[in-house]
Amino acid sequence: MNKIPNRQAICETLLMHAKEDHDIIVLCSDSRGSASLSPFAQVYPEQFVETGIAEQNLVSISAGLAKCGKKAFAASPACFLSTRSYEQAKIDCAYSDTNVTLIGISGGVSYGALGMSHHSAQDIAAMAAIPNMRVYLPSDRFQTKRLIEELLKDQKPAYIRVGRNAVEDIYTEEKCPFELDRANVLSLGTDIAVIACGEMVKPALEAAKLLEKSGISASVIDMYCVKPLDQEAVLHAAEHAGAIITVEEHSPYGGLGAMVSQIVAAHCPKKVINLALPDSPVITGTSKEIFEYYGLTAEGIAKQARELI
Repeated sequence: MNKIPNRQAICETLLMHAKEDHDIIVLCSDSRGSASLSPFAQVYPEQFVETGIAEQNLVSISAGLAKCGKKAFAASPACFLSTRSYEQAKIDCAYSDTNVTLIGISGGVSYGALGMSHHSAQDIAAMAAIPNMRVYLPSDRFQTKRLIEELLKDQKPAYIRVGRNAVEDIYTEEKCPFELDRANVLSLGTDIAVIACGEMVKPALEAAKLLEKSGISASVIDMYCVKPLDQEAVLHAAEHAGAIITVEEHSPYGGLGAMVSQIVAAHCPKKVINLALPDSPVITGTSKEIFEYYGLTAEGIAKQARELI
């Protein structure tokens, strides 16, 4: 069982590259521990900026450093980064086209019992609505590493959301196919297609295995690139399956499900069911308990697929 959360994979990747690339600057809003970035601050203090609990300043300072030629990676809890500093993300990063990667840590319902104030069920929709802002939800530590390495090569603004806890591996160090802004097809099926992002990819893959035992053939797509969405992968799935299920740790409005539905309706009409968090404050509990309650599990996805078919 993997014990390395995606946030730690981000730190390890940045540490590895910062040894040679002194333009890498990591910034935190009193969240270096939560973001697993303390090792970076210890090894490269001259490439680390602590803003304190001031998310707006965090983003604006990052944009200013980027305009000076730095590669800024700004980490803060997703619930605050995507709300308190929304204007700065919009103007200082996206509109100004700065080389800033915003890292929303403890995304979705990672903070569990802390409730709606600490949940980020709206960040995909909010960030995706900003012109020139890309949105990524890597599914495991290996894909997270590949994503960070690719973002180090370009100069465009981006928002990454990762959870708090370690997630089971989907890929391996040796086998992690990755092309920026192209989804990964994890399995091919003809009855139903399951398109998932972030922590929901693993249960989607497990659901396909459960469905196979019932004689149901399911495709599984890892749509880590929510914006720009891989339209080609969506349409290929729609053309070769009877129906589509999207799965996301997000509100039912404006996220992966809404984007997939828009593409499918316009180009290849099929039934699309969106499994997501409810449009209300979620129950109190751990991430696992919340996922189980709302059917965001392998069993819940498989149940929905059987009902569709």
